[in-house]
This record gives sequence, structure tokens and C-alpha cells, in this order.
Amino acid sequence: MLVLGRKPGEYVMIGDSVRVEVVKSKEGDLRLAIDAPREVAITRGEIYEAKQIKTMK
Repeated sequence: MLVLGRKPGEYVMIGDSVRVEVVKSKEGDLRLAIDAPREVAITRGEIYEAKQIKTMK
């Protein structure tokens, strides 16, 4: 796992097609903007985990 510090307005690229930008940051609160092609699925962690648990049952 890679851990980075970013300030609002800064971003990271995942490959050549996914951009993740910090758009707002306060104590305990962070907002990200994710720009990715339509064919790339973006799922919040709690939704992803819930789906994984359901498929195990």
C-alpha cells in the first residue's frame, strides 16, 4: 500500500487514465474527485466490502 500526503488541488494518477484529486480537506474530513473512463468501476469501500461478504455466504 502506498500512503501519500496531498493538499487540496493536488492529485495522483493511477495508470494513464485515472486521476484522483483532493478537492477539500478539513480535520477528519476529506473529499476526492475521481476522473476515470466509464469502463472503470468506482465503488465506495463499505459497498465493496458488503458485496464481498454477500458473495462468501
